[in-house]
Amino acid sequence: MRDSWNKIRDAIEQDIEDGVLTPGGRLPTEQALQDLHGTGRHSVRRALAELARDGVVSIEQGRGTFVLPQPRIEYTIGRRTRLRRNLGAQGIDVASEALGSDRLPAAPRVARALGLTEGDEVTATYRLTRADSLPVAFGALYHDAARFPDFPERRAAMGSVSAVYRSYGIEDYLRGSTTMHARPAKPEEAQRLGQHADMPVMLLRAVDTLPDRTPIAFSEVVWSATRVRFTVDLEESDD
Repeated sequence: MRDSWNKIRDAIEQDIEDGVLTPGGRLPTEQALQDLHGTGRHSVRRALAELARDGVVSIEQGRGTFVLPQPRIEYTIGRRTRLRRNLGAQGIDVASEALGSDRLPAAPRVARALGLTEGDEVTATYRLTRADSLPVAFGALYHDAARFPDFPERRAAMGSVSAVYRSYGIEDYLRGSTTMHARPAKPEEAQRLGQHADMPVMLLRAVDTLPDRTPIAFSEVVWSATRVRFTVDLEESDD
């Protein structure tokens, strides 16, 4: 026999799926849920906590519990991975917010990825990505400062990585490698992504190259693991 909190969670998820509860909508109060399901406060709170951990609802102290938007993000990693092309084709409104930039000595992992010597100067551009207004990812994009000395400034002015590369005479670039792994979110990551502290994140590290395999960029991006599904396409078209 299923525990009471499981039944409450299932019922709430079904109401969301059926459109009875819509994104941004407030759930009934804890007392109302107790009365509706004929159960105690502990079961209701456990069900809500599990839904919050899974990124389905947001529990806001003093305001109530609200249904979170759930953009259905399918992110394909291929030879020509492009963020806006991935999400825009799904009808998802993509917005990128600048979080700042730095010029700093290359850490060992950054130097290895870019084919530099540890300590060589690199630029780091930090951004937050939203999908349909919901934060889904944030991270850093690194470049050799000698080759791309003003990349952050051009990125801010042009709004597109591909456009910036064209301004440097680079017409095409490919995804050279991608590694990813899931882990618990750090407190500041959960806060940045607006998700429950117990929800996991996916850390993606990627190297972009010229067609001749010369590395030009290294990125480290933290994604909300419950808001995106990654697919690796080894036979992605060159079109």
